[in-house]
Formats: sequence, C-alpha cells, structure tokens
Amino acid sequence: MSIVISDEIVQASQLTPREFCQEIALFLFQTGRLTIGYASQLADMQPDTFRQLLKQRNIPLYSYDVEDFELDLKNLRELGRL
Repeated sequence: MSIVISDEIVQASQLTPREFCQEIALFLFQTGRLTIGYASQLADMQPDTFRQLLKQRNIPLYSYDVEDFELDLKNLRELGRL
C-alpha cells in the first residue's frame, strides 16, 4: 500500500520528506503501533540508527507500565522469589 502526502502538507510541516517520514515513524513506535523494525523501515533508517534517534528524543525502547510491574511482582511471589 502506498500513501500519498501532498507536497503542500510536507512543506507546511517545514520538514524534508525524509524527516516527515521519520516523525511519523517515531510517533507510531512511541504509541506502540509499530515495532522498531517496521518503524525503522518507515523512517528509511537502519534499526541501530533509528535506536539512536529514539535515544536523542528520549523515547524509551520498551514500554513498562504499572500493570507490567504488578504482573511481575505477582509472578515472582508465585515462584517464591519474593
């Protein structure tokens, strides 16, 4: 599938076409919509380079929330490790 974004929209963003795709990829990765592999493809970057971009933007590689933490605690208790 191809998506066409008008030159007018890209120009209004004051980004280059490559930067525009990178911003979309960053957003979709950050919101959990794309894996790092797909996001780096969308950004037209190698995965290591995309990881560096994430680091520059202070975007974590992994999303670990309170629910994940509570589940880990529960599992550790059940295993007798806590």
